[in-house]
Amino acid sequence: MKDSADRVLLDVPCSGLGVLRRNPDTKWKLTPSIFENLVLSQRQLIQNYSVMVKPGGRLIYSTCSIFPTENEKQIERFLVSMGGQFELLEQRNISPFVDGFDGFFMASLLRKY
Repeated sequence: MKDSADRVLLDVPCSGLGVLRRNPDTKWKLTPSIFENLVLSQRQLIQNYSVMVKPGGRLIYSTCSIFPTENEKQIERFLVSMGGQFELLEQRNISPFVDGFDGFFMASLLRKY
């Protein structure tokens, strides 16, 4: 499956705090250890599935979280770990506080080689 996909969409498991108004009980279920495990799982998923992307292909990473640890920080860490193999094309936060919708994060990455 290495180098087999033009596009890979990773809608990773996350804290879900971007959709809190639809799932208000989430804030009571999320513990520090659950959060840490989610962040680790996200890191493993992006590392493991990125190898599927062909050179010139795109990797899309998304969450329904508003936490930088699950979003921008994950992408920054991934890019550093890949040593220039991927380039960030675009990232976007949709904020319930600014946009009036649920909170989401999206990043589009290009595999260079």
